Amino acid sequence: MAELTTLARPYAKAAFEYALAAKDLAGWSAMLNTAAAVSQQEVMQQVLSLPSYTADQKAQIFVDVCADTLSGSGQNFIKNLAANKRLTLLPHIAVIFEQLKAAQEKTIDVEVVSAFTLSADLQEKLASALSKKLSCDVRVQASVDQDLIGGAVIRAGDTIIDGSVRGRLAKLAEAMNA
Repeated sequence: MAELTTLARPYAKAAFEYALAAKDLAGWSAMLNTAAAVSQQEVMQQVLSLPSYTADQKAQIFVDVCADTLSGSGQNFIKNLAANKRLTLLPHIAVIFEQLKAAQEKTIDVEVVSAFTLSADLQEKLASALSKKLSCDVRVQASVDQDLIGGAVIRAGDTIIDGSVRGRLAKLAEAMNA
């Protein structure tokens, strides 16, 4: 997987720089996410793996499937990927593009898994506190996992804050066994 990310990174950076210069980050984000979803469809994967089609034919089929969701520059991007046999990298390209976009916009998606449903007010307070701590705009995505017993686990990029009862019990058991 790391190899695929390494191959996808230059394409994602090129798309990001173009979108930034064109002031169309949202448009490119939507295009790349649509193209990534199309590339993951089983039928499309079969078409892309057929050796009887040329790169131009694969690109044209891909562009036809995506129809109106691709701009002219988006179509050129797809044709470039096809010419370099990199259409299968689209899901990785979309993920890297979103990371670059979030860094540019100074936003981060934070996943909060709690033992109970968080109220909207509590989510706002949590987002505000995390915004100050992380120095960026925070978008909270909350979910419930009753196996946590109590508390919450917060994931913000590479940072994980485990404030759950289950996590604390696991740390206590580890300390006792050491």
